[in-house]
Amino acid sequence: MKPILVAGATGNVGSQVVAQLRARDVPVRPLSRNPPPGGVRGDLAEPETIAPALDDVDTVFLMLAGSAEGLVRTVSLLGERVKRVVFLSSGAVDDSLTEQVNAIGAWHRTVEEAIEAAGVEWTFLRPHGFAANTLGWAPSIRADGVVRGAYGEASMTMIHEKDMAAVAVEALTGSGHDGAKYALTGTRPMTQIEQVRIIGEAAGRPARWEEIPHEEARAALLTRMPDFIVDTMLNATRDLVGTPGPVTSTVEDVTGRPGLDFEVWAAEHAAEFR
Repeated sequence: MKPILVAGATGNVGSQVVAQLRARDVPVRPLSRNPPPGGVRGDLAEPETIAPALDDVDTVFLMLAGSAEGLVRTVSLLGERVKRVVFLSSGAVDDSLTEQVNAIGAWHRTVEEAIEAAGVEWTFLRPHGFAANTLGWAPSIRADGVVRGAYGEASMTMIHEKDMAAVAVEALTGSGHDGAKYALTGTRPMTQIEQVRIIGEAAGRPARWEEIPHEEARAALLTRMPDFIVDTMLNATRDLVGTPGPVTSTVEDVTGRPGLDFEVWAAEHAAEFR
């Protein structure tokens, strides 16, 4: 069996893809700008750094890192060298639109379109809320047990990175996934207030949500992210107040096992919040 190239191999999802492929004794070639032992160094925005890693590879796990435009150049290279691409896209992509209105969806759809045009077999994974995004609350929970943010009543379906990786592994190694666009979610909607409480219980220290105004939350986020991403995220979160995020059965349909509850994720990451 030829090795599978896994981009973003040190990230939350990519590292799980590597681990789960290895658990099946599938040869893996981890790729990252700072690769793990046995991995290869490369930048997805610089195709010339990726080309050597593609020797004897015909299947690639791909994710967006940096600009969509930079990744499109790498996709063109993949079209010349490999047979199958599994792309970690986004649930923000809306197939009913000819032009994406969500900036995050637009980024990912740009890459999807490039993959479709590259002439490879493809599978798109479109996850909604990442459970791992709540790691951004860890400093606040460790400091005083309070998470300050806007729209605490926003109800999301948070998915475990292990579940995203499990679907990716099936698509990378199995048949019947060509042309699939898999919407991936957690097992049930829960508000941000509930997420904080569950994390606190898992970590063994009380944690609570403190609501702050939109503009105050925006100012805090702008210290870490560009304005168009901040505005996209906050507006999407506001829309989830009173209208919970979707729940799909895709994880179980593809893998044959139920998805993992957020409580499982919180227990596995409890030490990071203590």
